[in-house]
Amino acid sequence: MAIYQQPTHSMPVYQQPTQVITHVTTSSLSRWSTDICDCCTDMETCCCGLWCFPCMQCQTASKHGWCCCMPMLDFCGVVSCTLRASIRERHGIPGSCCDDCCSICFCYVCVWCQMNREVKIRARQPASPAFVTTQVVRG
Repeated sequence: MAIYQQPTHSMPVYQQPTQVITHVTTSSLSRWSTDICDCCTDMETCCCGLWCFPCMQCQTASKHGWCCCMPMLDFCGVVSCTLRASIRERHGIPGSCCDDCCSICFCYVCVWCQMNREVKIRARQPASPAFVTTQVVRG
């Protein structure tokens, strides 16, 4: 059986408390790639919105990373407003919940077509650069 002995000469080690602060910043604010009434810029979206609107809604939600069935639960435009806000937030597009709700109340189909075009356009573009800054603070 081995016996452990403490070393006779030990030097105390002092470690300063540290705090790591990380900041992530993305590029400046963006804007919608197309306007609400720019349906003719993407005829596929326009035709899909005209002849098979529920299919386009499900496709938009799915391409954004949501469950494709979420638009089927769109009572009073709540899902539409939430999806539009999520698209804006992900891509740094300025706006507000009030703007989203008003747009959806007055131009429901056109807003969904715009969201579909936006999701398709952003999927083809490289992601905006993010800058990570790490700072170590010793106390």
